[in-house]
Amino acid sequence: MKTRQTGQGAARHTLRALTMMALVVAAVGCSGAKVTTKSSNELPHYKIQTLALVPFTSLKTPQVHDQRDLYFSTPYGVRGSDISVAIPPDTEVPSKRTETVPAYAADKVTQLFWKRLQPREGLHVLPPGDAAKVAPVTAEAAKTTPEAAAANLAQRLKADAAFIGEVLMFQERVGSRMGANPTAAVGFEVKVVAADGQVLWVGNYYERQRPMTEDFMGFIHRWAFVTADELAQYGVEEVLKEFPFGATAK
Repeated sequence: MKTRQTGQGAARHTLRALTMMALVVAAVGCSGAKVTTKSSNELPHYKIQTLALVPFTSLKTPQVHDQRDLYFSTPYGVRGSDISVAIPPDTEVPSKRTETVPAYAADKVTQLFWKRLQPREGLHVLPPGDAAKVAPVTAEAAKTTPEAAAANLAQRLKADAAFIGEVLMFQERVGSRMGANPTAAVGFEVKVVAADGQVLWVGNYYERQRPMTEDFMGFIHRWAFVTADELAQYGVEEVLKEFPFGATAK
């Protein structure tokens, strides 16, 4: 009888341990949302059939890269350049370096969206070259907001709305698929702006690949340290899962 009770106790202990492990894995895997989207309350009042894809821009302000590689979720709509960290007086400031978005990143992410948006059913997407041809280049036009410029482009192209975006982070990994430091990091924001200037939808993606000890599910999904190109492709696919215009081709 004692042996049986001991065996049952061991089984309960094992089950409890597995349950706790599952909870830890779930908590680690879900920490830090990589994609956020938001639709306007006015969206139901618009019928978007033609969408002008505008060539993306990239953030010009160098971003501080913390050598300690601290991670925290960035609040919706807040860019890295808008975040400041208070340093207590008489404390040694850790060495830091800045990262800039490479010139090719904006075109690369634009083309990824172009490839994914073309097959959507019920939505005619105008290529980024069309928007580039009619984009105003005057000094006065440069003073307008991106949303106002997007609305103007949609009107000139006779589109219902314009799809614009900005690449906020595009850092290549240093290393290989087996080990990298720093790891790849990609971040961008996209918007759909109606021809009348109403912002109908916003999507954000940010991810710096984490090691298995910090993002178990994310690492298991890839089983390697990926490149910035691979992160960007993943981000585009995930953001478009929440895209409210057209339908995914079957």
